[in-house]
Amino acid sequence: MNDNTDLTYLKIFKFWLPLAATWLMMSVEGPFISAIIARMPDEKFNLAAYGVAFSFALIIEAPIIMLMSASTALAKNYKSFLKLRKFTYVSNFTITFVMLIFLFPPIFDFVIKDLVGLIDEVAKLTYTGLLILIPWPGMIGYRRFYQGVLIRNDQTKKVAYGTVLRLTAMLITSLSFFLLTDVAGIIVGASALTAGVTVEGLATKFMANKVIATIKENSNVIDKDLSFKQIYHFYYPLALMSMISLAVHPVVTFFLGKSFLALESLAILPVINSLVFIFRSLGLSYHEVVVALIGENFEGFEKLKKFGLATGFLIIFLLGLIAFTPLSYIWMHVVSGLSIELSNLTAAPLMVIFILPGLTFLISFQRAILVVGGDTSPITLATVIEVSGIIAALFLAINYFNLFGATAATLAYVFGRILANMYLVKPNLTVLRRFNL
Repeated sequence: MNDNTDLTYLKIFKFWLPLAATWLMMSVEGPFISAIIARMPDEKFNLAAYGVAFSFALIIEAPIIMLMSASTALAKNYKSFLKLRKFTYVSNFTITFVMLIFLFPPIFDFVIKDLVGLIDEVAKLTYTGLLILIPWPGMIGYRRFYQGVLIRNDQTKKVAYGTVLRLTAMLITSLSFFLLTDVAGIIVGASALTAGVTVEGLATKFMANKVIATIKENSNVIDKDLSFKQIYHFYYPLALMSMISLAVHPVVTFFLGKSFLALESLAILPVINSLVFIFRSLGLSYHEVVVALIGENFEGFEKLKKFGLATGFLIIFLLGLIAFTPLSYIWMHVVSGLSIELSNLTAAPLMVIFILPGLTFLISFQRAILVVGGDTSPITLATVIEVSGIIAALFLAINYFNLFGATAATLAYVFGRILANMYLVKPNLTVLRRFNL
């Protein structure tokens, strides 16, 4: 962990920049793949299938997505590293097994066709995409664990290097399929995702080897060891938060499948989310910055708070420039490759969701305060509140107001996140009072 007695805004920026670049590069992945699929035959079916497959892959990976935070916070010595590594490998194996069970045809058909209500054309494409994505969740957990080790040891640039390799592999894979084959768009998208994260995971492990060797050399017989019980109590609220949070994606898919202009909504929502994620990624990356730099006595709190607020307002402004100007149509039609019909349908949803990146900055800061303060349970409850708000808003917007599905979804995302931000204020104040802040 870094020495924070002389924390400056420049130090925060230099530490955050590689992490922000990492998330920013990852955020480009979605728009790029969507743009490729949009330029291939049957764009509506394949974009819809890609969005559904990605949503279900996200919920399956949810239990391991916070491993980066866990290794950043807990890998304090070699004994702790070994225990966390074993925990990571068991978790990765488990979620891969769950994904295989989900792809058992009777289970898949019941969920996708009976519950979600996808038409056969989209359901078949979704199944193909998920088959290709089988290695994806496990590799996400693998690379996030080693990224946390690098972050804890002030090696954030190496995290960014790994992401460059991921994007390179994704780019080569997607363009090769697009230019040299005539496979369906969902195959191009799923293959690019799997290839990218596999290359990044292996590269991150390789780059972490020197850090791990140093940790081992500096190990001491008196180093405190972590128990699996301690890891579990620290991690399960974070994992539960991720599971509940990411579970909302299949739920949104379920509601969109029954909404006004359902197929159009399923087709454009991944493209809208991909654009918004470019800006949200900057806020998501701030979580590890706060965990690493705030200090054991929260001496870095004030500077981290001001830096986060300023950056959060800036990204709201930048996304607003796109959402409320002709730049929106240029992005959706010219850059993303949507038809004129689909591009026009993205205007209202984008105007609704443009503040979400700022709220993401806020909740990343709030969650980090609780993680460092050792009180992670409110994070889970906040996520329950957020998801409940999303579901309630979707239900009302689609069933009683008959809103266009994509507009209803973006409205629900913003409403749920505001509820979560509001709830976390009190737990944050409780932690801060312990440090006389």
